[in-house]
Amino acid sequence: MGTWPDLAGRIEGETHVLPVRVYFEDTDAGGVVYHTNFLKFCERGRSDFVRLLGISHQDLANPKEGEPTIFVVRHIDIDFLRPGRLDDVLEVVTSCAQIGGASLVLAQEVRRDGVALARAKVTVVLVSASGKPQRIGQMVRGALQRFVNRSRET
Repeated sequence: MGTWPDLAGRIEGETHVLPVRVYFEDTDAGGVVYHTNFLKFCERGRSDFVRLLGISHQDLANPKEGEPTIFVVRHIDIDFLRPGRLDDVLEVVTSCAQIGGASLVLAQEVRRDGVALARAKVTVVLVSASGKPQRIGQMVRGALQRFVNRSRET
Protein backbone atom coordinates (compact mmCIF):
# COMPACT_ATOMS: atom_id res chain seq x y z
CA MET A 1 0.00 0.00 0.00
CA GLY A 2 1.42 3.39 -0.97
CA THR A 3 1.59 6.49 1.17
CA TRP A 4 -0.04 9.80 0.42
CA PRO A 5 2.48 12.45 1.44
CA ASP A 6 -0.15 15.18 1.56
CA LEU A 7 -2.68 13.28 3.67
CA ALA A 8 -1.41 15.06 6.80
CA GLY A 9 -1.40 18.47 5.13
CA ARG A 10 1.75 20.52 4.65
CA ILE A 11 4.09 22.88 6.43
CA GLU A 12 4.04 26.36 4.90
CA GLY A 13 6.69 28.57 6.48
CA GLU A 14 5.80 28.74 10.15
CA THR A 15 2.35 27.16 9.91
CA HIS A 16 0.73 23.84 9.17
CA VAL A 17 -2.12 23.76 6.64
CA LEU A 18 -4.58 20.87 6.50
CA PRO A 19 -7.26 20.74 3.80
CA VAL A 20 -10.65 19.50 5.01
CA ARG A 21 -13.71 18.89 2.84
CA VAL A 22 -17.13 19.46 4.42
CA TYR A 23 -19.28 16.36 4.06
CA PHE A 24 -23.00 15.92 4.71
CA GLU A 25 -22.21 14.37 8.12
CA ASP A 26 -20.49 17.64 9.15
CA THR A 27 -23.57 19.80 8.59
CA ASP A 28 -26.83 20.53 10.34
CA ALA A 29 -30.28 20.40 8.72
CA GLY A 30 -29.60 23.72 6.99
CA GLY A 31 -26.43 22.50 5.28
CA VAL A 32 -24.20 24.59 7.55
CA VAL A 33 -21.22 23.11 9.42
CA TYR A 34 -22.42 22.22 12.91
CA HIS A 35 -20.35 24.26 15.37
CA THR A 36 -18.76 21.31 17.20
CA ASN A 37 -17.34 20.03 13.93
CA PHE A 38 -15.01 23.04 13.80
CA LEU A 39 -13.45 21.58 16.97
CA LYS A 40 -13.00 18.26 15.16
CA PHE A 41 -11.38 19.99 12.20
CA CYS A 42 -9.00 21.79 14.58
CA GLU A 43 -8.14 18.51 16.34
CA ARG A 44 -7.19 16.99 12.98
CA GLY A 45 -5.04 20.03 12.25
CA ARG A 46 -3.22 19.79 15.60
CA SER A 47 -2.66 16.05 15.27
CA ASP A 48 -1.31 16.27 11.73
CA PHE A 49 0.84 19.30 12.59
CA VAL A 50 2.79 17.36 15.22
CA ARG A 51 2.77 14.24 13.03
CA LEU A 52 4.52 16.14 10.21
CA LEU A 53 7.08 17.38 12.72
CA GLY A 54 7.99 13.78 13.54
CA ILE A 55 6.18 13.65 16.88
CA SER A 56 4.27 10.38 17.15
CA HIS A 57 1.31 10.18 19.52
CA GLN A 58 1.87 6.41 19.59
CA ASP A 59 5.52 6.84 20.64
CA LEU A 60 4.50 9.25 23.41
CA ALA A 61 1.83 6.84 24.66
CA ASN A 62 4.07 3.75 24.34
CA PRO A 63 7.67 4.91 24.86
CA LYS A 64 10.67 2.56 24.78
CA GLU A 65 11.84 4.23 27.99
CA GLY A 66 10.11 6.29 30.65
CA GLU A 67 6.50 6.85 31.53
CA PRO A 68 3.76 6.97 28.87
CA THR A 69 2.46 10.47 28.14
CA ILE A 70 -0.24 12.04 26.00
CA PHE A 71 -1.32 15.56 25.09
CA VAL A 72 -4.75 16.51 26.44
CA VAL A 73 -6.76 19.66 25.77
CA ARG A 74 -6.92 21.90 28.83
CA HIS A 75 -8.58 25.00 27.38
CA ILE A 76 -10.08 26.22 24.11
CA ASP A 77 -11.17 29.71 23.12
CA ILE A 78 -13.01 29.69 19.80
CA ASP A 79 -14.78 32.36 17.80
CA PHE A 80 -17.21 31.31 15.07
CA LEU A 81 -17.05 34.03 12.42
CA ARG A 82 -18.79 32.71 9.30
CA PRO A 83 -20.60 29.51 8.32
CA GLY A 84 -18.99 26.63 6.50
CA ARG A 85 -21.22 24.80 4.03
CA LEU A 86 -21.65 21.39 2.47
CA ASP A 87 -18.88 20.60 -0.08
CA ASP A 88 -16.67 23.51 0.99
CA VAL A 89 -12.95 22.80 0.93
CA LEU A 90 -11.56 24.39 4.08
CA GLU A 91 -8.04 24.88 5.35
CA VAL A 92 -7.14 24.42 9.00
CA VAL A 93 -4.09 26.62 9.64
CA THR A 94 -2.15 25.83 12.82
CA SER A 95 0.82 27.52 14.47
CA CYS A 96 2.49 27.16 17.85
CA ALA A 97 2.04 30.38 19.80
CA GLN A 98 3.79 29.33 23.02
CA ILE A 99 5.68 26.45 24.62
CA GLY A 100 5.51 26.19 28.41
CA GLY A 101 7.02 23.66 30.79
CA ALA A 102 4.25 21.09 30.29
CA SER A 103 1.93 22.93 27.90
CA LEU A 104 1.59 24.25 24.36
CA VAL A 105 -0.65 27.03 23.11
CA LEU A 106 -1.67 26.52 19.50
CA ALA A 107 -3.33 29.19 17.36
CA GLN A 108 -5.70 27.82 14.73
CA GLU A 109 -7.86 29.27 12.01
CA VAL A 110 -10.33 27.48 9.76
CA ARG A 111 -10.48 29.23 6.39
CA ARG A 112 -12.38 29.03 3.12
CA ASP A 113 -10.69 30.74 0.17
CA GLY A 114 -8.43 32.62 2.60
CA VAL A 115 -11.35 33.98 4.66
CA ALA A 116 -11.52 32.99 8.35
CA LEU A 117 -14.62 31.02 9.38
CA ALA A 118 -13.41 30.23 12.91
CA ARG A 119 -10.43 31.12 15.11
CA ALA A 120 -9.29 29.05 18.07
CA LYS A 121 -6.57 29.25 20.68
CA VAL A 122 -5.98 25.83 22.24
CA THR A 123 -3.91 24.96 25.30
CA VAL A 124 -2.77 21.35 25.47
CA VAL A 125 -0.89 19.77 28.37
CA LEU A 126 1.41 16.75 28.32
CA VAL A 127 0.28 14.37 31.07
CA SER A 128 1.27 10.95 32.38
CA ALA A 129 -1.03 7.93 32.38
CA SER A 130 -2.13 9.01 35.88
CA GLY A 131 -2.99 12.52 34.61
CA LYS A 132 -0.02 14.32 36.18
CA PRO A 133 1.51 17.10 34.03
CA GLN A 134 4.90 16.18 32.56
CA ARG A 135 7.66 18.45 31.26
CA ILE A 136 7.82 18.62 27.49
CA GLY A 137 11.00 16.87 26.38
CA GLN A 138 13.70 18.15 24.07
CA MET A 139 12.50 16.18 21.04
CA VAL A 140 9.04 17.78 21.11
CA ARG A 141 10.34 21.20 22.17
CA GLY A 142 12.99 21.18 19.44
CA ALA A 143 10.50 20.22 16.73
CA LEU A 144 8.12 23.05 17.69
CA GLN A 145 10.64 25.78 18.57
CA ARG A 146 10.95 27.20 15.06
CA PHE A 147 7.19 27.90 15.07
CA VAL A 148 7.21 29.94 18.29
CA ASN A 149 7.53 33.74 18.60
CA ARG A 150 7.75 34.16 14.84
CA SER A 151 4.30 32.78 14.16
CA ARG A 152 1.58 35.22 13.23
CA GLU A 153 -1.65 35.23 15.15
CA THR A 154 -4.10 33.18 13.14
